[in-house]
Amino acid sequence: MSDDDGPTVAAPALVLDVLDVHLQVCRLNHDAPIPSWLPRTSSPLTAIVRTDDELSIVCPAAEVPADVRHEGPWRALRVAGPLDFALVGILTRLTAPLAAAGISIFALSTFDTDYVLVRAGDLGAAVGALRDAGHGVRD
Repeated sequence: MSDDDGPTVAAPALVLDVLDVHLQVCRLNHDAPIPSWLPRTSSPLTAIVRTDDELSIVCPAAEVPADVRHEGPWRALRVAGPLDFALVGILTRLTAPLAAAGISIFALSTFDTDYVLVRAGDLGAAVGALRDAGHGVRD
């Protein structure tokens, strides 16, 4: 019996699109209502997550009032999808090269795909790290 299980098959490269928007990640109290300043029309990315501890909102930076606790600006890279729920390791394939490059991320997932947010100032380095890892990035 051999220790070799056969050839290792590399996972196919992912394709990501850079969204053309600067984003903020906002934190409100867990019991806060959905704010009226949130865009009601289409935006490249808006996410609302409520937990027992907080209400987090990701939205275009231009929409966020100055008195709202927020971090940013961020830029988003969207994995071309839709992705099958049976796929494993998608975020690991993206976050590992970004971590190796010293780039912090904020990750989001939707029904169809995954998003990786990087600080706006790190976008160029993030794109370079992902391309070096074999992924395609479309601006």
